[in-house]
Amino acid sequence: METSGLVVHGQDAPFSTALRSLVNNPWYSDVRFVVGQERQEVFAHRCLLACRCNFFQRLLGTEPGPGVPSPVVLSTVPAEAFLAVLEFLYTNSVKLHRQSVLEVLTAAVEYGLEELRKLCLEYVVKVLDVELVCEALQVAVTFGLRPLQERCIAFIEVHSQEALRTRGFLELSATALLPLLRSDKLCVDEAELVQAARNWARVGAAVLERPVAEVAAPVVPELRLALLAPAELSALEEQNRREPLIPVEQIVEAWKCHALRRGDAVRGAPCRCRRGTRPREHHRFLDLPFK
Repeated sequence: METSGLVVHGQDAPFSTALRSLVNNPWYSDVRFVVGQERQEVFAHRCLLACRCNFFQRLLGTEPGPGVPSPVVLSTVPAEAFLAVLEFLYTNSVKLHRQSVLEVLTAAVEYGLEELRKLCLEYVVKVLDVELVCEALQVAVTFGLRPLQERCIAFIEVHSQEALRTRGFLELSATALLPLLRSDKLCVDEAELVQAARNWARVGAAVLERPVAEVAAPVVPELRLALLAPAELSALEEQNRREPLIPVEQIVEAWKCHALRRGDAVRGAPCRCRRGTRPREHHRFLDLPFK
């Protein structure tokens, strides 16, 4: 009579160590990659990549042959991130680093590695800080990672002034910036937020070689100009003449709020105070102050 048998397991550590020694090891390697802008050469093993990841199975094909270029060029993924992906594929574990985790997360999403994606997300949340948060927000928006996006926005709402001064903020896309500007919970005054939006648009204009006002157009409607005092609004109007940023019609709507002393007189962006809005005399006429 045939018995069902019993699956027994050896120690995990020696097995993982042995496989880790094959990461980027030319020993028995049968596929070579050139990765990143630095064009670093990386050695790998076709059968292991193909059985662990559908992306590599499609990329490398089911049979070795002349159809697969040698080396395989992957110019968009940095070498450090690609080596982390290989480490995970070979050992089912990976050592993550704060300075490269977003690049590893991006590769995990692009290569369809769900488990690695989750590990990266957990790590990002643990190490999230002022310098990292805007970069993480951009990745979250780009790849539709809603929980990470919400976590980043909540962090920025608490650390608004610091986050607005980072390079990551200046490099946000308009799509990533919009949910921030729509938040009532930002701990920053509107005057500072207007200046941050101007700085952001200047950087985008230089990169894209487009006018500042054109770059800013998708996001400036979310600026709550009616929160500014008349003297501040006049100064903004003068600056706007020298360097167009905000449509004249939007400034006119803010003046209308002051003239009529009614927050509901303004079309478009609400007159609600944000968490960090400094009190001004005319705010008592505005609707729905933040509480």
